[in-house]
Amino acid sequence: MLQRYLETIKNELLSFLANLDRDNLKRAADIIAAAKNTNNRLHFSGIGKPSYVAAYAASLCSSTGTPAYVLHGTEAVHGSAGQIVAGDVVVCISNSGETSELLATAKAVLNNGGVIVAITSNPNSSLARLAEVHLLAKVEKEGGPLNRAPRASVLAELIVVQALSILLQEQAELDLEGYLRRHPGGSLGQTGDCDL
Repeated sequence: MLQRYLETIKNELLSFLANLDRDNLKRAADIIAAAKNTNNRLHFSGIGKPSYVAAYAASLCSSTGTPAYVLHGTEAVHGSAGQIVAGDVVVCISNSGETSELLATAKAVLNNGGVIVAITSNPNSSLARLAEVHLLAKVEKEGGPLNRAPRASVLAELIVVQALSILLQEQAELDLEGYLRRHPGGSLGQTGDCDL
């Protein structure tokens, strides 16, 4: 089973990378950069496993020149949507694009004047239809015994947010000095030998 998993992951990610939508990634990065230029903020949100991708994405972007925040996928409809002001961008991550809690959060974001960027496996999903731009993170097989637990799909979502962070870091023109200022602790903050 382990070997089958590894083969599945390899095949799924090779196919996914070959079809990565660079144009929509650029559109999303431009939307976020425009918001940043008007002092608006970037947020990431998700439910279940994608919530961890959202937390990672917010941390990654913050450390590479684009401050970002986590919008809790369910708390948003119980008051946390108050962190959104008109013009903010929220990247909503959902494999199906049909998760009811995240759809409620996305609608709350829109009602507060925010802009949605959706990351899903289905460009025709309800979440994708609410978004200004959709980023596809689609795999055919997850790689597990039941083909249910998110495995390959989470890796695809991670690749999408990492690719987005590359474009944002490039736009931010973050140099090594700025990068190290964001990492005063740990080994990254101890050395100037980072390969950027």
